Amino acid sequence: MANAQIATAGTEPVSFYVVEEEHHHAESDGGTLLGFWIYLMSDCLIFAVLFACFGVYSQAFAAGPSGADLFDLNLVAVATAMLLISSLTFGMAMMAMQIGRKGAMMFWLAVTGVLGVAFLGMELYEFHHLIEIGAGPQRSAFLSAFFTLVGTHGLHVFFGCVWLCVLMIQVARHGLIPANQRRLMCLSMFWHFLDVVWIGVFSFVYLIGSLS
Repeated sequence: MANAQIATAGTEPVSFYVVEEEHHHAESDGGTLLGFWIYLMSDCLIFAVLFACFGVYSQAFAAGPSGADLFDLNLVAVATAMLLISSLTFGMAMMAMQIGRKGAMMFWLAVTGVLGVAFLGMELYEFHHLIEIGAGPQRSAFLSAFFTLVGTHGLHVFFGCVWLCVLMIQVARHGLIPANQRRLMCLSMFWHFLDVVWIGVFSFVYLIGSLS
């Protein structure tokens, strides 16, 4: 009887600390995700302003070339497909994370990173080509708005790729600890957000611009 009481007494603090730790992780996860949602909403406002500016200046060609003269829809369509597929591969990585398959998750994250870098490469090629033919951001208000909007999205993708690489290193060193899983969830939301913004860019800037 005494041994049972000692064992029970010895286990109570352990279970108390386990509950406290789980409660702390739950609060930390909730606070981080809420804060990241607030950040995404602020990013939405930034892109909303950039879209509005492009809408105002979309016809301000200053006797220069229009979107129909400049845009290569085939190139943009391939870049769009790469970014959309990267969203799918990121989803596969998150599914692997949920079931604890670290190797599969790392593979899909690597594929996502490659697709993101390929998208950036095609965007930089387009920018270089436009500047080379004299259609840089200083040529007209239309091109200034175009470079600002598309370039801002490209910067987000670049930082997303850097963040992805850092998290892959963290997972390789420390495994799928709760902190890394939380960070991957935030990056997943950020990456899908960029895909949604790009669909708007592709539709509003490139498709409509090619008809102007």
